[in-house]
Amino acid sequence: MWGLTGLKNRIKRAGIAEEKFECKRGSLIIRGTEYRPLKTGKDKLPVAVVCHGFMAFQDTVRSYAVALAEEGYLSYCFDFCGGCLIKGKSDGSTTEMSVITEVEDLKAVVNYALNRPYADVNGLTLMGCSQGGLVASLAAKEVNAQKLILFYPAFCIHDDAVAGKMMLAKFDPEHIPATVRCGPMKLGRKYVEDAQNLHPYEEIKDFCGDVLIVHGSADGIVKREYIDKAAEVYSQRKKGNVKLYIIEGGRHMFGAKHDKIASEYLREFARQKI
Repeated sequence: MWGLTGLKNRIKRAGIAEEKFECKRGSLIIRGTEYRPLKTGKDKLPVAVVCHGFMAFQDTVRSYAVALAEEGYLSYCFDFCGGCLIKGKSDGSTTEMSVITEVEDLKAVVNYALNRPYADVNGLTLMGCSQGGLVASLAAKEVNAQKLILFYPAFCIHDDAVAGKMMLAKFDPEHIPATVRCGPMKLGRKYVEDAQNLHPYEEIKDFCGDVLIVHGSADGIVKREYIDKAAEVYSQRKKGNVKLYIIEGGRHMFGAKHDKIASEYLREFARQKI
């Protein structure tokens, strides 16, 4: 992962304009950052929106948004409403957040991005890490994305909610309490109920764009079987290609060495034309 100082230097060298933005989902304000490359020679730029994971915030995926801007994308990262343990700038409570509310957040950001005067409305890429990967995969068809990038996507969330064990949270899945403590983060009943009602593999199978999945062989949170199943579902479509890379020794949330490898896969995929 790049430190913020290193990212600032990269942004300056690459000639990228960095600007804060706000948009709304209902009455809630979503806050994030836009990265716009200035020296592409193009009036319209393909759009990329990057989603952070559970309990994280936009800084954890900022380097990917910058990398996509370096590759010529008008790129965005943002804080999910109620989806950040600390440092999140968007409105919303953690007890009102779920995968489904995050899908709606993402759709609001996509709508904002595609209405920018320099956005190519036919060049949308979604990216997400962990829970953000699941969110991006669920939204991809509805927002007509052309590309989907998933780093250690949490396709396990439905099964975990049905089993009553989600990372640090344990509960009776048939009698869900009003709030569920997941380590330092307090979730609401809505989070579990929405997760239990998901059918992720059924919901992703009609996405027609190209897909990149990058996962670590030592991921202790999302088992390899979930990744293989997602890749299989995507590979069975009549349209759209899927690429799966397994990084040997990589854990959930890649360390610096494995993140460098994953970022190269990201750049290669971003350059490819559909």
